[in-house]
Amino acid sequence: MKKFSLLLMFSLLLFTSCKKDSVDATTTQTLQSSINDMASSLTTIKQIKFNEALYILKTFGVEAEGDVNELKALGQLINGKKVPEILSLADQVAQQNGIEWASTAPPSLGEMNIFGDEKAKESDPNDVRASSLSILTRLGGDTGNGPTSIQIVPRLVDNAGNPIAFTGAALETTLEVFSNGVKLSTAKNLMQDNNFKGFSLKFSSLLASKIFDNKIDVTVSVKTTSKTFKMSKIGLDVNPSALKVPEAPKTDSTMVTQDPAVIDPNNPVPPTTDPNTTTPAQPKQPTADPKATVNKFLNNVSSQNLKAAFDASSNPSWGSYESFSNPTSGFGAIKNVSVKNVSTNASTANSSIVNATYDVTDKNGRTTSLKATFGLKNVNGEWKISSYKINP
Repeated sequence: MKKFSLLLMFSLLLFTSCKKDSVDATTTQTLQSSINDMASSLTTIKQIKFNEALYILKTFGVEAEGDVNELKALGQLINGKKVPEILSLADQVAQQNGIEWASTAPPSLGEMNIFGDEKAKESDPNDVRASSLSILTRLGGDTGNGPTSIQIVPRLVDNAGNPIAFTGAALETTLEVFSNGVKLSTAKNLMQDNNFKGFSLKFSSLLASKIFDNKIDVTVSVKTTSKTFKMSKIGLDVNPSALKVPEAPKTDSTMVTQDPAVIDPNNPVPPTTDPNTTTPAQPKQPTADPKATVNKFLNNVSSQNLKAAFDASSNPSWGSYESFSNPTSGFGAIKNVSVKNVSTNASTANSSIVNATYDVTDKNGRTTSLKATFGLKNVNGEWKISSYKINP
């Protein structure tokens, strides 16, 4: 009996000694196993905060697309780290992203499990039932030379457009900024209630050379347990004087630059051209008139050939084909388009601006006269609609 007791104690000690106190990210399985081992030695409250910290790091601390890639990137970030180091790192990431979270504060994000599913539970605070997403914007930071930033505030709303009241959530909220269809930046935060402060976008973070017509488009998505809400605002004005302009490279005035075409009299060998050096190919230039692209687009919308209309665009603000062709909120709600005038406002080899005036009749028979500005860009020698703005 004594031998059996000693054997049992030895087995328990051996089992305990096998538990890991730091992250092993060799594989996803070892990552999960080591994290479970680390969590099992914590109190219930500390386990919750540890899981919250892992969620903060997975969501905001790594750059990756999709859960599998995010887990791999997270593993690389925290490999070999112990619980205190992970909590400290999560504090830094939360502070850098403006997230109201601290490892020493009470639990605030609900039950987080970076390995588990996100199906709604009976008391799931992230299962916020809303009808849609609205976006409020306001300019700020005016010191006499115009605004220096824009505040972008998303709100989950009901069918009547009224904000939904909720608290204690941790809704992953993403802001994407575009200009002329080109993505300029992405930011993430957590919407914990409907008093979310939103995103403060400083114009100084945007390169002036990337801004088309002094306007940007923003898209915000909010991920709840059961649905991801998405909304865009097109043609927001920016203050060109507040945009980022790189400093001109400094040159050394004492440096003498020799013209390669000049032959050195002490070494009279003319410069040769490296036969292996090739001139980079110039981008293919569109042969079609950008007005024709807009005309064709409007005609396809009028005939409800929406797939062809969508294929003529490269506009992230329109989202997927399903959003574009939605019979209620998209171009699928249009019955007829009567084009009155299409004219090119400005055009270069790679971009163009086309103005169009036309009447739109919806499926309820209501007709609206519109003046719109289409931004187009050169995509492999074809004009693609990359931005769209309805003018007053």
